[in-house]
Amino acid sequence: MKSKSIIKGRGAQQNVHNRFFELSHEIRDDFLEYCQKEGEIADKNKTQYLNVFPKTIVNKVTSPDVGMAYSMNMYQGCEHGCIYCYARNSHEFWGYSAGLDFERRILVKKDAPKLLESHLKKKSWKAHPIVMSGNTDCYQPAEQQFKLTRQCLEVFLKYKHPTAIITKNALILRDLDLLKELAKDNLIGVNISITSLSEDTRRILEPRTATIKRRIQTVKELSDHGIPVNVMLAPIIPSINSHEILPMAKVVSEAGALSIAHTVVRLNGAIGEIFTDWIKKTLPDRADKVLHQIENCHGGTLNESRFGLRMRGEGQIAKQINDLIKLARSKYFKNKVMPRLNTSLHEQYKDGQMKLF
Repeated sequence: MKSKSIIKGRGAQQNVHNRFFELSHEIRDDFLEYCQKEGEIADKNKTQYLNVFPKTIVNKVTSPDVGMAYSMNMYQGCEHGCIYCYARNSHEFWGYSAGLDFERRILVKKDAPKLLESHLKKKSWKAHPIVMSGNTDCYQPAEQQFKLTRQCLEVFLKYKHPTAIITKNALILRDLDLLKELAKDNLIGVNISITSLSEDTRRILEPRTATIKRRIQTVKELSDHGIPVNVMLAPIIPSINSHEILPMAKVVSEAGALSIAHTVVRLNGAIGEIFTDWIKKTLPDRADKVLHQIENCHGGTLNESRFGLRMRGEGQIAKQINDLIKLARSKYFKNKVMPRLNTSLHEQYKDGQMKLF
């Protein structure tokens, strides 16, 4: 049975200690404390949007097994609430918890489009695909209000610069007009994350994401308009979605996806504690089994940081997952391939328009 104390609409069920703070450090929310003293009930589950002002927006990715060289994030934190999300740990750098704070306190970089334009105009910059987002979803609910992702797509189109998108939200279809224009010059690739074909699984793993049906429709609509789509079957979690690898691959291939990618779940840093708390409340009947199987994939621990192994895992269970992915590719993606993005046009458009020779 599920725990009756579950916080509905959220992934994490608690805030965890921020490793960058001393145990004696205390963060106080004076407004909430005032409400409690006055006998009022404050809505602690409400999402807050907080403006931040970074000096740059494009990040060089140094990890050799991520598959991207540059990324940018218009938002930090993510209301989608995916319980397994590796990006949760990054919220600690901002002074917040990787748990509920990650889902409730969203940092908004309103200067992102201007910062991106400044970066693309640099004489020293040589075009290379920049991925939105490498850390949190650029089409999370905040995007409906702030439209920063759309503004950044307009910048990429203006400067004929390649970009890629990672998302699990059907909101991307709002920007179909820009995506089609980018696709004409092979300047866009989209990665849609699909972790299950079961709505019951989706609701507990990723509580504020688009439905599975809507995501599959998104893959089809993008593909029908000539926009190349890779589907991220990620992460694969033993005994939660590992049995769905072949059915998921079949469905997304039929929807028009050109390729699939995957990772084996790993629970680094605070995520191990958050995930363990979540699964014992949400799936108590199989919690120990799932946790032990994840440990089996990572040398006996939930945490895995070794490059080359952290994404694919090791051991018998990881081998079974990786073998199923290979089978899925050979069975459903034969003669399909994601095109390489075009980096040749940007130099001619560094001033925002075609240079005349």
